[in-house]
Amino acid sequence: MPTLFRKSLCAISLAIALFATVQPAIAEDRPNIVWIIADDLGPELRCYGYEGVSTPHIDRIATEGQLFRRAFSTAPVCSSSRSAFITGVYQTRTGTHQHRTEVKLPLPAPVVPITKLLRDAGYFVTNSNSSFKRPGKEDYNFSHDGKLFDGTDWSKRAEAQPFFAQIQIHEPHRDFVKTNDIHRADNVKIPSYYPEHPVIRADWAEYLATIEVLDKHVGQVLAKLEKEGDLDNTIVFFFGDHGRPHYRGKQWLYEGGLHTPLIVRLPNKQHAGQTRQEMVSLIDVSAATVAAAGLPVPEWMDGRDLLAEDFAGREIIFGARDRCGDAVDRIRSARTDQFKYIVNDFPELPYSQRSGYKELQYPGMTVARVLKQQGKLTGPPALFWEKTRPAEELYDLSADPEEINNLADDPAYSKQLEMLRAEVKAWRAETNDQGLLPEPRLQETLEASRRWADNVMKRRGLSPETSPAEYLKWWEQELGVE
Repeated sequence: MPTLFRKSLCAISLAIALFATVQPAIAEDRPNIVWIIADDLGPELRCYGYEGVSTPHIDRIATEGQLFRRAFSTAPVCSSSRSAFITGVYQTRTGTHQHRTEVKLPLPAPVVPITKLLRDAGYFVTNSNSSFKRPGKEDYNFSHDGKLFDGTDWSKRAEAQPFFAQIQIHEPHRDFVKTNDIHRADNVKIPSYYPEHPVIRADWAEYLATIEVLDKHVGQVLAKLEKEGDLDNTIVFFFGDHGRPHYRGKQWLYEGGLHTPLIVRLPNKQHAGQTRQEMVSLIDVSAATVAAAGLPVPEWMDGRDLLAEDFAGREIIFGARDRCGDAVDRIRSARTDQFKYIVNDFPELPYSQRSGYKELQYPGMTVARVLKQQGKLTGPPALFWEKTRPAEELYDLSADPEEINNLADDPAYSKQLEMLRAEVKAWRAETNDQGLLPEPRLQETLEASRRWADNVMKRRGLSPETSPAEYLKWWEQELGVE
């Protein structure tokens, strides 16, 4: 275990114990804190300047709060990212990096979920969906003793007791809702690394329609806070658990997989309408939450208080992707203000290695596969379908925001490459990157994931051996594309 963890154990335990002795007298003076978490959301929101989508309730939070333009998850998949931001610690440090591991272990001491810190400090802690009647998504890759939450509705708390609430909203996670606008697909703007095809356009249009459903749920949360008179004493954090659910997005370390909205509304609309350009990680939301509750940010936490007056943002954002479903992988990334560096530990694998989840959920992959077989896949969309991938990737985000032109072999960028390579190496060493360790019961996990995917295909009237051309016909029918 890292020395930092051992040294801080006694100090953190003492600090929490001392705080617990005084918290009843001051608990009611602290703000309520609400996390509104969207599943699989990129910055395709009106308040982020995205045209063609209506998000009035989310836009309201931005108008009355602070919008962070450059916020990033630590992983491009839910359970790994959620395990990080519920602790404020990188998932690779705590061994929670494999997506939905079969063998869940306790968090390494002294790390605990921030819900424990808040409950010990007198907060009523809830987790629900936007109905406030059912428990919300957890999806943590660790085991724990006792309950993490006090219920689903903060209205059940004691009089004057502050609350911390997570509102988990499923949208825009797939399956998407159907769009009622028959012309929407014609007008959407799709990334240049996707081939031009009506199926991809229809799928993207449904993504936008699903974001609008998300927005309605956000409105329900705000309405409850207002009705109960809590809004002006509550800090509201709105963010996605990671990036958008499209190929080259979710489960990859490109901007599409890690970049997510983050908007913070402070009590009484403090700093309303601010746009902040600092780079932040979602684990910084964890640190800010603990600090807002009047607690010291633990030394073992990797997050930084993004609401602190002296917070200047991060110079480097780190990301990690490990096994997702039946696709074993290990990728690490570092992003500066201008450059993105990615190291592929298994360069012999293709970008498009088979994944049951992605085969089921991403129609664009089927489109590209068919076009490749027909010899019609050219330009940027073709790069993703090479048989192998480079060991290293480097992108100039200012000139190439879609991360298409790999500069890793360009001598003109050797200095940037060497610097970021060294940064990732140092980060992996400092955090004791546990991705290098074998995953217990891996084969069992892979087989279970493949069985699940095969069964879903069978329910669709298809088989795992269905040809891409046949599968594309199914997608065309599913999406109403002629």
